[in-house]
Amino acid sequence: MFRTRLEPMDEPKTSGPDRWPGGAHSAAAITFDFDAEEVWIAENPANASRPGVLSQGTYGARVGVPLILQILERREIHATFFVPGRVAERYPDVVRAIVSAGHELAHHGYTHTSPTALSPQAEEDELVRGLEILSSFGTPVTGYRSPAWEFSEQTLALLAKHGFGYSSNLMDDIRPYRHGVSGIVELPVHWTLDDAPHFSFSGASWTKKIATVDEVRSIWADELAGVHRLGGSAILTMHPQVIGRPGRLPLLEETIEGLQSRPETFLGTCAQIAACVP
Repeated sequence: MFRTRLEPMDEPKTSGPDRWPGGAHSAAAITFDFDAEEVWIAENPANASRPGVLSQGTYGARVGVPLILQILERREIHATFFVPGRVAERYPDVVRAIVSAGHELAHHGYTHTSPTALSPQAEEDELVRGLEILSSFGTPVTGYRSPAWEFSEQTLALLAKHGFGYSSNLMDDIRPYRHGVSGIVELPVHWTLDDAPHFSFSGASWTKKIATVDEVRSIWADELAGVHRLGGSAILTMHPQVIGRPGRLPLLEETIEGLQSRPETFLGTCAQIAACVP
């Protein structure tokens, strides 16, 4: 049933698990990339002096996260929040609210800069600095999501060196697996279950259509059903500045409710799902 494969860095992988907690047939995690303004600054450093552009990220911190936390509390579930260190520095009260509500805090860089754009030393510096900041909130930080869903040649080794347990970046499976050399667990993701490709919009390109909630509801429902049918793990990736818009929040709650109504799906944090991999 399981196979060994090779990733681009030629590191062997071992697949895992064929059973989920409580005998569930599949697993799912609700995750948020709390990027705030950092995503726009990384896209174009000149945006640092453009308050109109940055205000999209500010909305995520001021409005999106609090509304999302209300939904998670109402649905009585814990999610995973991937946070850049600089966002945690800028919005410590928001991060404290996330942690105090029992949600998992995970690493998303210090700035929102792809590892592929950094020297080996700069990548490690970003990783260490972000980890120090997030760890100061008094909760374990064992997961890493690249700001670009991309690795450099040394990323996995750096994650192992600094005590990380899992990564959620690659798109090569529908089940979590373990990178054989580093031992890091991979929780595969995909653009299909990410809100940004469907909803995100930048004034730099006026040709992109913003999807309707009904369109995304249909796409997500089909993908979640397919992953469940095949016994995989669905890692939903959302952004407070995107899914946190008033017209989209009901989609978030409906999606959670749908997963909760399916007893054959284990709904947990990324750390809980990673712990299932032998």
